[in-house]
Amino acid sequence: MNAAVRMGLLYVLLFGATGVSLPFAGLWFREQGLSGTEIGALLAAPTLARLVVGPLLAVWADGFRLRRTPIAMLGVVAALGYGAAGLVEGFALWLPLWFIGASAAAAIIPLTDVLTLRLGRSRGFAFAPTRSAGSIAFVIANVAMGGLLLRAPADIIILWVAVASLLTGAVALLAPPEPVVEGPVPPPGRERFAGLGRLVADPVFMTAIVAVGAIQASHAFYYAFSAVEWKARGISEGTIGLLWGFSVMAEVLWMWVVEPWRRRAGIGPVTLLGWGAAFAVIRWSVLALAPPAWALWPLQALHAFTFAAVFLAGLELVERLSAPQHQTAAQTLSSALSSGVLIGLATVVSGPLYDTYGATGYVAMALLAAAGGLAALRLGGRLGGPAQA
Repeated sequence: MNAAVRMGLLYVLLFGATGVSLPFAGLWFREQGLSGTEIGALLAAPTLARLVVGPLLAVWADGFRLRRTPIAMLGVVAALGYGAAGLVEGFALWLPLWFIGASAAAAIIPLTDVLTLRLGRSRGFAFAPTRSAGSIAFVIANVAMGGLLLRAPADIIILWVAVASLLTGAVALLAPPEPVVEGPVPPPGRERFAGLGRLVADPVFMTAIVAVGAIQASHAFYYAFSAVEWKARGISEGTIGLLWGFSVMAEVLWMWVVEPWRRRAGIGPVTLLGWGAAFAVIRWSVLALAPPAWALWPLQALHAFTFAAVFLAGLELVERLSAPQHQTAAQTLSSALSSGVLIGLATVVSGPLYDTYGATGYVAMALLAAAGGLAALRLGGRLGGPAQA
């Protein structure tokens, strides 16, 4: 297998796990008798800690000459955390075990993205189509789990996630090729932490990741409670899986078709952020009205803008605004904010919002997306305008 195929296989397993944990974890915990507030707190804990845990793991990972090694180790840790969560009972035990599993799984994503970006540059393959293999696996996992839940107990959710995480660790160790590492040896730990500090002190860099983070964090209510809310309205688990899968197919279409056109057309990442914020405000505002089931399909198609466009814009901005030797830490810091503290806080808030207001809680997500759009406007001004960004 060539480098692109190997990395694509790693993404398939990685997002095969995420494609079940993200939409269905809340449903599993609901089946265990937890309230919306408890589910929100449990799912938010690892994301809130990611601002600290993520960069620490990135600095640790930068100390390995072979970048596949920490990816493999984290896959095994994720499998152990998720698997143990399926064997115990009670919020007090689920909290630390889910925290371990989710924290390890989340740390794999930016490490794999950095490795793929570097291999793509050195071996001549495009990042977006390779990563889209994971998006396709995400869709298949959504649909497959939705179908399984029509016949199998909810415990199949936790079993799937644990096994897929273990396979991710195994394939990371065996399949990915040797990475390209700048310099003869990894920089010492003190220098890696100093580089992280310089990123945090850079106002342009921080504005960029705050803009990306706010728009991505506006998905918190959707991630945690869309399956729960749709099921309560009489929509079957099979249809829920198809709806989630449809949204990710829109994401894949963006990566395969729109993204190459966007780069040829010279449309900058700040413009993408503006598009993502605008469509997120529309998407969450309409979902707050609890629209009929047929209307969910076009709203799910907007995931191409609200997630894919924003994600790719964030990768491009972080790569431009950070030095090569600090890009792992930079991407992880960005992920820690967007997929960590901001979405963690939004998830904590989403629990009481759902318990009190139901679907109307999406209004708060629309406001958060609008705040991300304002940050993107400020970023455009600092970089000299969207055309130059």
